[in-house]
Amino acid sequence: MTFEAKDKTVLVTGANRGIGKVILEEALQRGATKVYAAVRDLDSAKPLVEAHGDRVVPVRLDLNDPASITAAAELANDVDVVVNNAGVLKQSEATSDDAIESLKFEMDVNVYGLIRVAQAFAPALKSNGGGALVQLNSVASVKTFANMATYCASKAASYSITQGLRDSLREQGTLVVSVHPGPIQTDMGHDAGFQDIAESPTLVASAIFDAIANGQFHVWPDSMAQQVGGAYQSFAENVVEANMEESVA
Repeated sequence: MTFEAKDKTVLVTGANRGIGKVILEEALQRGATKVYAAVRDLDSAKPLVEAHGDRVVPVRLDLNDPASITAAAELANDVDVVVNNAGVLKQSEATSDDAIESLKFEMDVNVYGLIRVAQAFAPALKSNGGGALVQLNSVASVKTFANMATYCASKAASYSITQGLRDSLREQGTLVVSVHPGPIQTDMGHDAGFQDIAESPTLVASAIFDAIANGQFHVWPDSMAQQVGGAYQSFAENVVEANMEESVA
């Protein structure tokens, strides 16, 4: 389950800005025939079409709108790679008055949205030979930061679902990739106060397509991520990625 992006069809959620935009551009640079820019507002994708022509196809997709995801999957039924990049972040501590409200919002997009995307696009990936499903998780999926505890909880849940998808979709030949960036130079990163330590989104985009080419599950693209990933490596290899038989006492 390894392949290059050249001559493939790619779909990127949240493709109009930030990491998603750079992922779209990286796919095109690597020779993708077509990239679906999956966005909530189709007008937001117009600059991408102006820049890249008909190699970019806007499609409406909102992670908390199941009908839009189903419709997008029906339209983009020729996909080889689905990159679920879109997500939301609320800066809420566990003791904040809005903690439960924030967690519900983040879970709906970051976790239920992933499940909706996987369910909608898995059949298309299977019919097109397997392909790849890429999920943007975070270092926050394995380390909780108090000032964004609810976000970290949602990303831990999305990472858990991603692990399940890795096993569930293996039989149909779909490579699942879990990406764990640290602070990245995006509007979300700026709003979270990471502008002084954030790194380029190109690191994330490049690492994603390298992982697809190499058949990797875990991706730790930037310096903070690599520090976390290095410490986590033994557990990742010996537990998460290991073929462990479930036993019932």
